[in-house]
Amino acid sequence: MLDLTPTKKLGQNFVIDANTVRKIVRVAKVETGDVVVEVGPGLGSLTLGLLEAGASVVAVEIDHRLAEQLPLTVSQLAPAAKLTVIREDALRIRSLPDEPSRLVANLPYNVSVPVLLHLLEHFPGIRSGVVMVQAEVGHRLAAEPGSKVYGSPSVKAAWYGEWRTAGQVSRQVFWPVPNVDSVLVGFERVGTGLDTEELRVRTFEIVDAAFGQRRKMLRQALAELFGSSQAAIAVLEAAGIAPTARGESLTVHDFLAIARASLALAE
Repeated sequence: MLDLTPTKKLGQNFVIDANTVRKIVRVAKVETGDVVVEVGPGLGSLTLGLLEAGASVVAVEIDHRLAEQLPLTVSQLAPAAKLTVIREDALRIRSLPDEPSRLVANLPYNVSVPVLLHLLEHFPGIRSGVVMVQAEVGHRLAAEPGSKVYGSPSVKAAWYGEWRTAGQVSRQVFWPVPNVDSVLVGFERVGTGLDTEELRVRTFEIVDAAFGQRRKMLRQALAELFGSSQAAIAVLEAAGIAPTARGESLTVHDFLAIARASLALAE
């Protein structure tokens, strides 16, 4: 038996319910031959479910105890399965032995959005996936413009594809039992992103500025980023966006239009 106490610092809440594992694998539409990247495999219950479905799994685990134990667990329960364990912080990963086609994970809740966006940025081969996250975060990722929970994560996620909530998850399927609710969030990538890396970076800067002062009109919220409110108005008007609009009403395409206008006016 592995002598292990889950740590809050690493956001460790392990899935221990077989029905939940089967549901995640089914919702993710994992098939034989898929290369799945899993972040935070923990005790390996989801890992085993993915391997049972015929996928090859690249598991990224920061906890050395779990990273050492996982291959032993899999060798006992699924000896013919193909598992690669990477002991690393997922936010530092830039390459993997196999290019993943899907992301399926119970993401550490304290870093779920940064990890998700990092993987989508650096691994364009990830075409779809399902992640389990804190309910509040999941609803934000899948939110549409105008929603009360629409924000920076919603826009940044939309850069990469289409998002949906895919079911509630009971607190009782975890060890230890968390004090927050959880949801599954599914996504399908559209292309490789909306535009170039330069425009992605610029768009994300504008998104951060807009939602950093979300109650303010864009002409005020973007004033510091562009140098003055007059400069912000000029960019917004060039992009066809009302200077009196607020970030919560804009789509990712609107933010991209602002980024394009800002770069064009800077030339």
